[in-house]
Amino acid sequence: MNILVAGCGQVGKALARQLNEEGHEVTVMDTDFQVVEAATAASDVIGYQGDCTSLTAQIEAGIEDMDLLIAATNQDEKNMLACLIARKAGHCQTIARVRDPQYLEEIYFLKEELGLSMSINPEQVAASDLVRLIQIPSALEVDTFAKGKVSLIRLVIPEGSVLDGLELKDFASKVGKAALICVVERGNNVTIPGGNFRLAAGDSISVTISLEDLNEFLQKIGIRAKKIRNVLIAGGGTISYYMAKRLLELRISVKIIEKDPKRCDELADLLPKAMVILGDATDKSLLIEESIGEMDAVCALMGQDEANILLSLYVDKISDAKRMIKIHRNSYEDMTSELPVGTIISTKKITTEYITRFVRSMQNSYGSNVEALYGLMEGRVEALEFNVGQDARVTWGTLKDLEIRKNTLICCIHRHGTIIRPGGNDRIEPGDSVVVVTTERGLNSIDDILVR
Repeated sequence: MNILVAGCGQVGKALARQLNEEGHEVTVMDTDFQVVEAATAASDVIGYQGDCTSLTAQIEAGIEDMDLLIAATNQDEKNMLACLIARKAGHCQTIARVRDPQYLEEIYFLKEELGLSMSINPEQVAASDLVRLIQIPSALEVDTFAKGKVSLIRLVIPEGSVLDGLELKDFASKVGKAALICVVERGNNVTIPGGNFRLAAGDSISVTISLEDLNEFLQKIGIRAKKIRNVLIAGGGTISYYMAKRLLELRISVKIIEKDPKRCDELADLLPKAMVILGDATDKSLLIEESIGEMDAVCALMGQDEANILLSLYVDKISDAKRMIKIHRNSYEDMTSELPVGTIISTKKITTEYITRFVRSMQNSYGSNVEALYGLMEGRVEALEFNVGQDARVTWGTLKDLEIRKNTLICCIHRHGTIIRPGGNDRIEPGDSVVVVTTERGLNSIDDILVR
């Protein structure tokens, strides 16, 4: 596919790199020549200096030959206008990054009027991810499938757990059939495990399970986490607003520390039930004064990665609070993965995953669209949910008759509201949605899980 990415910031560069790696012809566009040059140097893409809200500039960049425009500048209005121009001039599909809360209630109207194929609010999605982690305190990562009926939850096997030393073929008899272990990370190795795989304490595992069965499962494997009742959020940005609003709806106490007086006033008006504090969240005396050691969870969502890292490391030393941290820079993501900073949230990663899912669905000709796409274990594994079309080849036999790629596992089948834990005698039917984990990259259709 021919794709034009407007905006060469961190998100635009990440998108260009990902889409180029998946075999697409990518052109990047920005008004700043230096950032265009940096994007083209980082990956094998075409660069064009110009304003994406100019019809002339879009035509010169090749919009008439594009299949898709992705508008990812730092201005919502600019993104929406660029999509409107591209829709009229190039008749292509369009995606806009729209972040401002003021557009949240109007986004469906705007999508229809502007002809947007998709809009993405990464801050809102990031906030939802953080809230899910608050609701499941023992989880390192939570992704949802089958319209929320199934979650893929990443946990660490504790010492003394029934899972320590257990072979997966004995999992159902020892623990139950409600959960399925899909991925295991041990040290630097990531495995899609088979029946003979033996688990060990300290393994990081990704498990598919419904939320209604989760508490019983956690108790069986020896994980007992206290319920989170109060949360401190460092930084009063958009993610913090979305997150605090949802936590307050769940009757969780929220304390926000923000150093900009004007933003403090705005948050106090928008979130009257939250405690909004004017101050620097890296000031140790302020943190002690605000009883940070008594918080159940601390979210470092400030604008500077360094401040977020320092705060999270400090909290790790003084309490057992659940920690979540926002990181922008790629180099810091790599370094902090080895540090006890807690769960890392990246709006860049979220945006890339959502848009990659849409692009893969556009490519598929059988109608088995990618419904959800998540990168696991630092991107070494993909978890995908496919909607199964009428002509899908996977429907032509039982699972034991299908020749499925190595390092690929069918985790569950969602059929008319019912979740099926698949066995060899089960079949995939048209209309199902199927959750798959794989170390293979670039799957566009459910049929791509087959060897041939």
